[in-house]
Amino acid sequence: MSNYKINNLQKYNDVYKSSVNDPEKFWEDIAVKNFIWKKKWDSVLEWDFSKPEIKWFKGAKLNITENCIDRHLKVRGDKTAILFEPNNPDEETQYITYNQLHKKVNKFANVLKQEGVKKGDRVCIYLPMIPELAISVLACARIGAIHSVVFAGFSANALATRINDSKCSMIITADGSFRGAKTIDLKGIVDEALEKCSCIKNVLVAKRIMSEINMKNGRDKWLETLLYNASDQCEAEIMDAEDPLFILYTSGSTGMPKGMVHTTAGYMVYTAYTFKNAFQYKENDVYWCTADIGWITGHSYIVYGPLANGATTVMFEGVPSYPNYGRFWNIVEKHKISQFYTAPTAIRALAKQGSHFIENYDLSSINVLGSVGEPINEEAWHWYNDNIGKKKSPVIDTWWQTETGGIMITSIPNVTPTKPTFATLPFIGVQACLMDENNNELEGNQVEGKLCIKFPWPSIARTIWGNHKRYKETYFSAFKNKYFTGDGALRDDVGNYRITGRVDDVIIVSGHNLGTAPIEDAINEHPMVAESAIVGFPHDIKGCALYGYITLKNVSESNHNDNTRKEINELINIRIGPIAKLDKIQFTSGLPKTRSGKIMRRILRKIACNETSKLGDTSTLLNPEVVKEIIDNALM
Repeated sequence: MSNYKINNLQKYNDVYKSSVNDPEKFWEDIAVKNFIWKKKWDSVLEWDFSKPEIKWFKGAKLNITENCIDRHLKVRGDKTAILFEPNNPDEETQYITYNQLHKKVNKFANVLKQEGVKKGDRVCIYLPMIPELAISVLACARIGAIHSVVFAGFSANALATRINDSKCSMIITADGSFRGAKTIDLKGIVDEALEKCSCIKNVLVAKRIMSEINMKNGRDKWLETLLYNASDQCEAEIMDAEDPLFILYTSGSTGMPKGMVHTTAGYMVYTAYTFKNAFQYKENDVYWCTADIGWITGHSYIVYGPLANGATTVMFEGVPSYPNYGRFWNIVEKHKISQFYTAPTAIRALAKQGSHFIENYDLSSINVLGSVGEPINEEAWHWYNDNIGKKKSPVIDTWWQTETGGIMITSIPNVTPTKPTFATLPFIGVQACLMDENNNELEGNQVEGKLCIKFPWPSIARTIWGNHKRYKETYFSAFKNKYFTGDGALRDDVGNYRITGRVDDVIIVSGHNLGTAPIEDAINEHPMVAESAIVGFPHDIKGCALYGYITLKNVSESNHNDNTRKEINELINIRIGPIAKLDKIQFTSGLPKTRSGKIMRRILRKIACNETSKLGDTSTLLNPEVVKEIIDNALM
């Protein structure tokens, strides 16, 4: 157990050194001492980035739910596992103990089996942030089904795309969801999506908003009834270490979202270990990550990581602004939250409201503040540190990805130093490096380049579902024998890393990766649109917002109106979801292109960011005259 919790700088240095000098011995030691296994592994690690092929704990047998639930029952059976805080503050909080969670997961697992779900089958989960979401995820894992959670803010089209790609046989949803003062018709969205899906055999529906909905005979069933009649005993399916645990989709720079496949053993070991250390979790702490389980943050640091450590993890259904901007702090005070993990977007939105929403609440229980989703800007970092942490709770700025499965670069609170806007140091076992334009590794400090990882870690995604070729091309083709993150970074004079942003056409809006290609595809479906290009620009709340440059087929003034803008955003809403809507739409007579016809998004990005003095040489463009027109009509 000695290396499972890092509690001082000397130990961090010693453990980090041993984790990179002999990774196999290090991770074997963590795995054997801190988890339960049905069968031990034949080899700790086999890997080849040229294929790419990575196997951790090969030959081991286990079930992740036994490590997240069953093994805690004797010592923590009556401890709260999941604390559910509803959208409406007047609705009663739910406290689900480990004993209760065990029974609920077993019941749900038996329902899945009764409905024909088998080991290896894919189950789509499209639920709001209610306990059934976490329970359904664990129920899938219990029987060896592969869960594919789709964020319940995605459109019917986006949902259908993901269902069809992974060929899910079942979808679990709800009648609807609460979001602040609004309700959302989730079942209606599912019904629309399933018009394009032939693989779905069963739809299980949870009751949440008690709305009248259509139920299709033979396909749709109320979850409540099925659970009531199910047994609360369900033996855990024995899984191989490398059996897929889940598929989670992330946006790519080209149209089709990527179904990242995470496997069982390595993911469990790494998320548990990172959770324990990044948040310095102690036995009686109450931990809260404000993310949605529809994203990787929720998978790793609401469900699997905390539960593997026997923690109390909070699920919050609502939004930070409802019924007012004091809601987060009300929850912190009410439940004496110890670790608080949220996104810069939320921090900036709350900071904008001023400190009077904070003053009425006691935040003294907080001992760790976390940031996730995108690099946190300096102003937000200081506001967070000063007003929420009261300068006594370290702020950890965590960098990681859907593809990495767990936190990769972060400070460890009260162990390693923090630095505003810097993720700081690689986590234990993470061998980060920076590469230059000539594919050479940059040695030493005070350098900037493309961020890569040169050795596998246990929770690395193993492939893209159904498309290993794309997995290789996206992550392992740019630099030999290295995983390329797609991010740029700099390393300061003492080795701290600062993430400088995406180097491809993926834009991070409110912490969500959005590929430009699918947004442009949606826009180009509009009958009046000839061509479009999307870039990001700085936004006070979102961090980055979307700016659309759009060329219409008929360039008359009559087309340059708000109706067209509304129609374009509605198309985006339908095809992708509201998170991808454009904040600014500028109609142009053309787009700057190279002589080979490539749109120069770099120039458009500079214009959107009001950095027109830094455009560089535009004379080699096919149509340099269009640049001046775009600058003259830019939306500021």
